[in-house]
Amino acid sequence: MSTVFDSLAGNEAAVAALRAAAVAPVHAYLLVGPRDTGEQELVRAFAAAVLCSKGGCGTCSTCTRVARGVHPDVVEVARGGPFYSVDEAREIVRLAARKPMEGRHQIVVVSDLHLAERAAPALLKTVEEPAPGTVFVLLAEQVPPALQTVGSRCVVVPLRALPTRAVADLLVAQGVETERAAGLAAASAGRIGRARRLAADPHALQRRDAWRSLPERLDAFGATVAVCVDELVQLLDDATANLEERQRAELADMASRAAEAGHKSLPGRSQVEERQRREVRRWRTEELQAGLSALAGAYRDEMAVVRSRPAIASAGQAVSLIGQASAALVRNPNERLLLQALLIRLSRLDAGGAGARLAGLGAPR
Repeated sequence: MSTVFDSLAGNEAAVAALRAAAVAPVHAYLLVGPRDTGEQELVRAFAAAVLCSKGGCGTCSTCTRVARGVHPDVVEVARGGPFYSVDEAREIVRLAARKPMEGRHQIVVVSDLHLAERAAPALLKTVEEPAPGTVFVLLAEQVPPALQTVGSRCVVVPLRALPTRAVADLLVAQGVETERAAGLAAASAGRIGRARRLAADPHALQRRDAWRSLPERLDAFGATVAVCVDELVQLLDDATANLEERQRAELADMASRAAEAGHKSLPGRSQVEERQRREVRRWRTEELQAGLSALAGAYRDEMAVVRSRPAIASAGQAVSLIGQASAALVRNPNERLLLQALLIRLSRLDAGGAGARLAGLGAPR
């Protein structure tokens, strides 16, 4: 008999672990690993398997509502700001104390647990001993020291980024041309969810190439940095244009249905708009991370072919600076200021020498 787990791609060990756990779930699971590796589909499959009377058949009302994210006994929690606040943690505690509405269990899904360090004390007791019937599924990219006690109260399920070749093969199976699938897979950093979104974006590879071309363009002039920053910010705007159009369509559809039901206003509009703002912010952050990764890749390519020790050292410093900028994204910085500071530092490293060398290598690739 087919189940909700059968169509999941990648993370076979995590799928097997949650498939087995759904038969007799314990109080809390912690999925740890890179985001966008299919974790949402995996968590919803697990929730459906727990709630469905047939163990996750995939076709009943319970399974279809869980898959759509509208089942009342599956609560998906997301932070409102760059970090979870104590008030948000208390809201999670309140939600976890509710009784299931339709069955014996409710599933409380908390994303980005690694950004809940300040709220850890408020969460610990509830995760440790939730109300009867409540099953926590926590997701984190890593477990910082402040959250290790919370993590120790959970069954840990590791998540893995997929190999680039595996992502490319999945895209080809979905109809993406082979050469483009290889480029998208490389740009996705092994995250199949991001790869699928990029596949729907005809300009994704052009944006990657624009980032990779920066080293050959940078020079000692501030005007060049200003032009490059303007272009990069425009690329971010372009990357989110389709998402924002879908969001406007979603609100218009909700407003139409509310009007048909006789509502003068749109119930839940503020919550939907807040979710949409988080989606845009997350997508822009992912685009920035991907762009910075492509830029670092250009400098690493240089390190692999040049023989001059100063040139290798300069490229190594560039990779380090890019890594620092990427790490700073967790603090939700001003995009333009972050890029200005980075490109100024990169332009000062070699006053155009790295760019001249990379131009000879034929960047971008």
